Amino acid sequence: MGISEPGFTIGIEEEYLLVDRESRDLAGDHCGAIIEACTARCQGQVGPELLKPQIEVGTRVCGSIAEAHENLAHLRSTVAACAAEYGLAPIAASTHPFATWSAQTHTERERYHALTREMQAAARRLLICGMHVHVGIEDDELRIDLMNQLSYFLPHLLAMSCSSPFWQGRETGLKSYRLTVFDALPRTGIPERFNSHAEYRRHVSILVEAGIIEDASRIWWDLRPSMRYPTLETRVMDVCTTLEDTLALAALNLCILRMLYRLRRRNQRWRIYTPMLLRENRWRAMRYSFEEGMIDLALGRVVPFAELLEELIELTAEDAEALACEPQMQQLREILSRGTSAHRQEQVFRERLAAGDSPEQAQRRVVDFLVGETVRGVT
Repeated sequence: MGISEPGFTIGIEEEYLLVDRESRDLAGDHCGAIIEACTARCQGQVGPELLKPQIEVGTRVCGSIAEAHENLAHLRSTVAACAAEYGLAPIAASTHPFATWSAQTHTERERYHALTREMQAAARRLLICGMHVHVGIEDDELRIDLMNQLSYFLPHLLAMSCSSPFWQGRETGLKSYRLTVFDALPRTGIPERFNSHAEYRRHVSILVEAGIIEDASRIWWDLRPSMRYPTLETRVMDVCTTLEDTLALAALNLCILRMLYRLRRRNQRWRIYTPMLLRENRWRAMRYSFEEGMIDLALGRVVPFAELLEELIELTAEDAEALACEPQMQQLREILSRGTSAHRQEQVFRERLAAGDSPEQAQRRVVDFLVGETVRGVT
């Protein structure tokens, strides 16, 4: 019996940081009240995260990128409106330019108490935000097969989403510093490769039965089969500062998966490469975003990222048309043209230094930039 075509539904989760509009530092008070107000207005699509100044939103299960656009714009605008009532604002960036993790407290929930007890400082340092894209792949075996293949493209998705060039008041020299923090946790990074869903379940069961993890939700790979939904969940990306960039990356994620499914139907597949080689491209994306190219593993050499992106857009053109997300795929070229959020944050910082600002003043201007860009185009 063959595998039926996946639904290719989509859901997007984003995490934001709440900042004080006056000091530009992370919010201290009122975070809980804001989350409660947002939850009431968004029917449970908003919730807390590990640290109090963090807030998470999640779209409904969407049948198209257009539907996801509408829902996510509503969520961003609602969070901004609720925060404004307390003199605060959300920023969609994976790190804050100057806030310190040691000054933050975690949300009063048992799951967060348990996480910090187990992980200690590795968890308390998680002053980072990410973006997760769920794509509906209902068949268990197909989810595992596509996870093995999609892993190749995780560095490409990361490279175009970078938004964490600063950490605790310093330029890190990395475009995605977030993953250096997250990778301190166990069960992170490039996912393992499995021959079947049963093999995946056996490995998870070993950890559960040994008392290491409660369930598969404690596996935090860059890409994983969701435990809660019949989806493949891509987790490698930084949170995108602008809504249009979020949708472009979600569309690319969706189109690649549909392309891989089409190959499978023709008894073809994307070549599987070793995690060692995938990790090398992942590091290049963390360090440079797309600036220094990426290894084309079929050719065995570094290729300019623009060439890889054009090839990818061409490979998925049929899928972009079928999924009605051609405008979002075109937005990918715009990201390369004007830079990721990380590039633009660094540009604001350097321009303000050149204008005579102190590093502290320049970092506050970066926060102002992020506040404005987070809500651009959401109303």
